[in-house]
Amino acid sequence: MKTFMNLSSALSAMILLASTSNALSTKPPSAPAPAIVKANPVINLMANGMTLLKPVFAAEAKLQASLLGSGIVEQDVAQEIAAEVKSSPIVIYTYGLSPFSTEAVSILEKNGYDFKKIELGAEWFLLNGKDSVKRVLLSDFVDNGATSLPKVFVGGKCIGGCADLAKSVESGEFATLVNSGKNTKKKMFSFL
Repeated sequence: MKTFMNLSSALSAMILLASTSNALSTKPPSAPAPAIVKANPVINLMANGMTLLKPVFAAEAKLQASLLGSGIVEQDVAQEIAAEVKSSPIVIYTYGLSPFSTEAVSILEKNGYDFKKIELGAEWFLLNGKDSVKRVLLSDFVDNGATSLPKVFVGGKCIGGCADLAKSVESGEFATLVNSGKNTKKKMFSFL
């Protein structure tokens, strides 16, 4: 029994020594990088494929906006967009029934980002006049002119849609972009 107590004391002393030597070390402990939650590969593949339909969607979006949004002042909608994209470090425009919008929101949520979600409507064919105009104006923020949603903005700049967000998150570029602005990671406790 006495041998067991001596071994136990020796083990406790070794643990204490190891923990204090780590605490006194000038080298910071290396923390594992947080795991990145990747996009659903099927949705991501489909999102990349949607670019083939861009010319059709662009023509349809302009026709819809001209028919439904004839009394809408584009400059007012453009000013609304400018205010919205600055209202939060991360802003995402979505359709409620879109699997691409749902996936993009899921990527942001699962990776712990705070963001503002603006839903234009359930789907493109259910938009009112103002939101039809907004959809066309949002296409001006992306290099390829895509009228599809989602559209993700970081620091007021559009990074693209679902496939662009997925690629950016997986490469670490999104975290770098976000961290160059304000901290948009969710806090563990809301009172902090």
